[in-house]
Amino acid sequence: MIDLSTIPSNPGCYLYKDNKGNIIYIGKAKDLKKRVSQYFNSQEKDPKTQAMISHIDSVDFIVTKNEVEALILENNLIKKNHPKYNIDLRDSKRYAYIRITSEPFPRLLIARKRDAGDDSEYFGPFTSGEKRDYIMQTLIRTFKIRTCKKLPKRPCLRFHLKLCDAPCIKNISKEKYDEKIKFAKSILNGKTKEIEEQIKEEMKIESKKQNFEKAIELRNQIESLEYLKERQNMQRSKEYNEDIINYLVKDNKVYLLLFKIYKGTLENKEEFEFDYEEDFIEDFLTQYYSENSIPKEIILPHKVEDTIKIFLEKKANKKINIVVPEKGEKKELLDLVLKNIEIIFFENINKLIALKDKLNLETIPEVIECFDISHLSGTSQVGSMVQFRKGKPDKSNYRKFKIRTVDQIDDFASIKEIVYRRYYRIKKENSIPPDLIIIDGGKGQLSSAMQALQELNIKIPIISIAKEFEEIYLPGDSSPLRLERKDPALQIVQQIRDEAHRFAINYNRLLRKKDLLK
Repeated sequence: MIDLSTIPSNPGCYLYKDNKGNIIYIGKAKDLKKRVSQYFNSQEKDPKTQAMISHIDSVDFIVTKNEVEALILENNLIKKNHPKYNIDLRDSKRYAYIRITSEPFPRLLIARKRDAGDDSEYFGPFTSGEKRDYIMQTLIRTFKIRTCKKLPKRPCLRFHLKLCDAPCIKNISKEKYDEKIKFAKSILNGKTKEIEEQIKEEMKIESKKQNFEKAIELRNQIESLEYLKERQNMQRSKEYNEDIINYLVKDNKVYLLLFKIYKGTLENKEEFEFDYEEDFIEDFLTQYYSENSIPKEIILPHKVEDTIKIFLEKKANKKINIVVPEKGEKKELLDLVLKNIEIIFFENINKLIALKDKLNLETIPEVIECFDISHLSGTSQVGSMVQFRKGKPDKSNYRKFKIRTVDQIDDFASIKEIVYRRYYRIKKENSIPPDLIIIDGGKGQLSSAMQALQELNIKIPIISIAKEFEEIYLPGDSSPLRLERKDPALQIVQQIRDEAHRFAINYNRLLRKKDLLK
């Protein structure tokens, strides 16, 4: 069962993984949570989608600034990872570019791909053909750039319509034409303010004339230029690799995220969490790049010692640029990494804080253990325990239990058995107990678990959650705690409970499969 509460409602890409960690599907969305939820909540699914869902073990995501970036990132990730269930996009071509030729009087053309042996300049790629065409029309109309294949001996109809300055009949000097090309290039690089003002003035004139059809056309052209302002950070034309590193320090811990950019294309992200120490970023760079390839450029939020640069250059045997941007495209990328850090590391922490407040706990429950029972008509009865640390699954501390003392269907007795066995061992080994125990069930299951703790003379905060109405039961309270569906405290409890349920069912299926083989 995938926990949907951990997925943000931001634009970005989602990556479905199987139980081996392999990426089996990559998609993009304007709202990640809404899109992923549709896969698991919709009843009508085609066979291919059903097959894919049956293999999903976990979901990862990368947040982007807007839907355009998400679409480009999706394309890049699919081409790199070749997921099993991405067929159409994997086989498709990249999005079209706008090309300015290298001829004496350059033309403005559409190009499906970049030609390495060509001196033309390429701008894009553009994910929307309609917007790309508007941009082309705007530039051709405004700067009167030629589009014909070769210069004719006499002016053609297009020139008479004043769509071109007609270099074929020497109606414009090369110097003036080059100025227009230079201006068009600056617009394609995102400098749209001047041309926007020009079109806006023209739009006002057409509106006053009540020529509304023409005014709408001009408005669409302005929107096309606005589109150019959406800097497509996920795919930038670069001939070298970059790593973008940002971090947050909180409660003496460093939460660090690294985006790996391959020739302008975001291909991967890596997450790190470690104890804060002075000069931690220098220590991280030294250790990480001792074991990993060193890109030509590393983008950081602040300066580091010169010795780090010298070390990296000696190790890579090449010149390395360490950049600390204060504004512009690279600063926007740093900010995007920071945004991902806040979502990846701290969204669950905020839920734990809410849970502490709702349950009146003395401390934030950083370590939570949850128990569930699974059986099929009383056969292959098993128990499961999952452990979450700081709101994230710690699978190394998951535990499976075969029920030993219960011969019939009795969830109460089974819960008591596995809780007793777990904390008997914790007590015997003098290990650190969790900050909170969650039991999948109602008042009866909670009472049984409490009996086990009482027999062991162990005091640990404990609650249970009943599936039917998602009510939380607390020891000593006659009435359950009812929280709003969107309450972050309830969401984290549901997330942990669902993971325990999934783990128990998988273990139950495994045992039944073994029994069938016997």
